[in-house]
Amino acid sequence: MKAMKRSTLATLINATLFSAVAGTSFSTLAADEAPAAKNNQLEVIQITARKRVENAQEVPVAVSALQGDNLDAYSSAGMDIRFMNAKIPSLSIESSFGRSFPRFYVRGLGNTDFDLNASQPVSLVVDEVVQENAILKGFPVFDVARVEVLRGPQGTLFGRNTPAGLVKFDTVKPSQEFEGYGSVSYGSRGAVDFEGAVGGGLTDRLSTRVSVLWQEKDDYIDNRAPGFEQDDVLGGYTEKAARIQFLYEGDDFTGLFNYHVRDMDGKPIAFRGNAIKAGTNDLVDNFEHDVVYHDAASRATQQVESQGASLKLEWDINDLTLTSISAWESAEIYSRADIDGGYGASYLPDMGPGFIPFYSESADGIPDQDQYTQELRLSSNYAGDVNFQVGVFYFDEALTIENFSYDTYGSTPGELNGYVIQQQDTKAWAVFGSLDYTITDDLKITAGLRYSDDEKEFSANRTLSPAGGGALFLTENPSDDHVSWDLSANYKINDDVNWYARVANSFRAPSIQGRILFGDEVTVAESETVTSFETGIKSDVLDGQGRVNATVFYYTMDDQQLTAVGGGANFNRLVNADKTTGYGFELDTEWVLTDNLNATFNLSYNNTELKDKDLAVDVCAQCTVTNSLNSAGQAVLDGNSLPHAPEWISNLTLRYSREVADGEFFTYADVSYRSEINYFLYESVEFEGKPLTEVGLRAGYAWAQGDNEYEVSAFVRNMFDEQQSIGAIDFNNNTAMVNEERYIGAEFKVSFF
Repeated sequence: MKAMKRSTLATLINATLFSAVAGTSFSTLAADEAPAAKNNQLEVIQITARKRVENAQEVPVAVSALQGDNLDAYSSAGMDIRFMNAKIPSLSIESSFGRSFPRFYVRGLGNTDFDLNASQPVSLVVDEVVQENAILKGFPVFDVARVEVLRGPQGTLFGRNTPAGLVKFDTVKPSQEFEGYGSVSYGSRGAVDFEGAVGGGLTDRLSTRVSVLWQEKDDYIDNRAPGFEQDDVLGGYTEKAARIQFLYEGDDFTGLFNYHVRDMDGKPIAFRGNAIKAGTNDLVDNFEHDVVYHDAASRATQQVESQGASLKLEWDINDLTLTSISAWESAEIYSRADIDGGYGASYLPDMGPGFIPFYSESADGIPDQDQYTQELRLSSNYAGDVNFQVGVFYFDEALTIENFSYDTYGSTPGELNGYVIQQQDTKAWAVFGSLDYTITDDLKITAGLRYSDDEKEFSANRTLSPAGGGALFLTENPSDDHVSWDLSANYKINDDVNWYARVANSFRAPSIQGRILFGDEVTVAESETVTSFETGIKSDVLDGQGRVNATVFYYTMDDQQLTAVGGGANFNRLVNADKTTGYGFELDTEWVLTDNLNATFNLSYNNTELKDKDLAVDVCAQCTVTNSLNSAGQAVLDGNSLPHAPEWISNLTLRYSREVADGEFFTYADVSYRSEINYFLYESVEFEGKPLTEVGLRAGYAWAQGDNEYEVSAFVRNMFDEQQSIGAIDFNNNTAMVNEERYIGAEFKVSFF
């Protein structure tokens, strides 16, 4: 390894600090770890954030990308989509379901609602198809070419429910070249992870690609509740997924067909009763990751099935491109768990660990969900100063949800004692347009406009009540329309520096909460709207050996949709906050430090604040609330930050490689950090998550032989085994969810051509 020169290091530090202090550089760093070019310069990163292939450094959109070694390393250890948490500026991801229901937060904006019709202000788009339901968003990540995270409102080109931003996945597409790969890894707790793909030309114009994933981990968590002892009862899963694509390439026409399927059979995330020490946010002294104390662990289960298909047709007509994307997505889930995380109750002979006011065993399911989308757009490819995109979009979803409650200590343990069925039908349509105008060779502006119309028909039918409330049938039919818009400018200061500014507006359509097992009302949140201002610079430095990109932003959100989760009433309610403000900065840097050493560093700061003096919510049963309370004993939220909104997120990666014999030895290290978070709308001692730092390391050897390339590696995630709560349930006792323990594994991969 060549020694890194002091002057290079000094330049790196100075440039990074200067950009952070100046606060004028906008973040579009693609965190790509592909090899540097022959002259040791960083590669040009191509993205599709504006539905065109463009240089990331020239796009006036806040977008970061993951690909190459970054993507491979982060997703090691059989991780689900939550592997992206704190790996990209201003992005965090969490779930109270485990592998099946990810909740995304960008710049502090997200949704903690765990009902299966919950909408999110961060949209997920996979292969240009929106994945609206949260279960669809949990589809495994494999054979993916690139992940893009677009921060800030994306309401013009991507439409409804994007006031916070958008996460965009692009899978590897078929080509005429025969190629593929296969990899298998084995790790902690007997986990096995296999994925592979193969593709090539079937005819001169038709090609295909088949991608598969199989992941398995045995149950390893023991149940030690008295009278319910059982070894290896929770923690395991079997995950299978596949994708097949066909690409037809004509002279002026291309057609891409995509079919994908998922089957997951496992256990839900482990809830741990009284795992948080009262009066602190520490885990209890005797905490053990592989032990729970449940009275319903033997009945815990989670099954997810989903499938979908899309057809993208594209015609080139002179200087115009006509694109049609037709898609169908469908998902089913049944998830049952011991929600209180303990055994017994205060009115039963035994209880534990600690004080359990009442037991809670429940389940949620989607027996039927179908989503249909259609997009038709026309894009120009003129050589002149003006280009445009116009289009129409249609969305139709039929969703059925079931809520179950069970009597853990009845005459028949686990017998059903509560049932609600919800039905929600959503129809939305939009027309949109975007115009790019080159004023001079250095100055370009973009303006976008979208009209959206959204309507829901909802019913909740309770036929059995666990609380003696009787049968109940309620309906709601909210609707709204909105004009979203954005205006941006990109100015080329010189060949290496681009300045941009953007102002954008978007909305999230009305949301409904109809989980009426323990309550007698359906709540509706009105549409929320956001206006965001941001400006920044995207710069290449050190003769192309570094990138320093950053942004500063400020937004105001009116009528923000919030979920008052739990509280002593064990019931969710939707509310609107009068106003929410947020501001901060994001910094992305990437460096070629030496011939052998590459690095990335990113940092974000997000300050969020609720502004509503009249907004108050119910609080926890046993925690120490630090908010002021009103006369009804509710916490007043005015001035609080948003839940699951860390002020600081940072990530550092280093990749070292060196030629050894006929191959390459490499090591890859990453460190991610997020600061403390509140789990709920109110603030309390126990339910403030501590700062979390996780370290990963991957080392291996790669070599070529014949037409194949081989790689063998060992890796560790959460190297220092940092264990702490990452979520909680507040209606009963101090029940916690805990982050994944340290994972050690080894992988073998072969790529063939």
